[in-house]
Amino acid sequence: MALQFTKHYTREEAEALLPQIREWLEELYRLRRQVAESDERITQLLAKQDDIGGGLVNRWVKALAQLKQVLHEFKRREIQIKDLERGLIDFPAFVGGQEVFLCWEKDEDSIEYWHDLTSGYSGRERL
Repeated sequence: MALQFTKHYTREEAEALLPQIREWLEELYRLRRQVAESDERITQLLAKQDDIGGGLVNRWVKALAQLKQVLHEFKRREIQIKDLERGLIDFPAFVGGQEVFLCWEKDEDSIEYWHDLTSGYSGRERL
């Protein structure tokens, strides 16, 4: 059976990344709010056929670029964001010789769960 991921994490490797993951999640929340606020403002101005101005558009484009950059950090490491609101993160790993995900939520202190590649959160099992 072919592997779906090229990078696989041990529990220790994934837990070592949690401080950085928490920072990236906070940055994603901040940038997403900034993009949404800019979107709303641009939509309002366009509806009134007002000039949207370079500063507003520049902030919007910069926030989108930063958002993409943070998301790339996850993709580059093959770490999956399953639910951004909940901060639900999956790390490819092996448990019992089977390719699985180590499953972590932002409010959890450490990685305590795993699930197979198809079952998702509902299939979480304690390590």
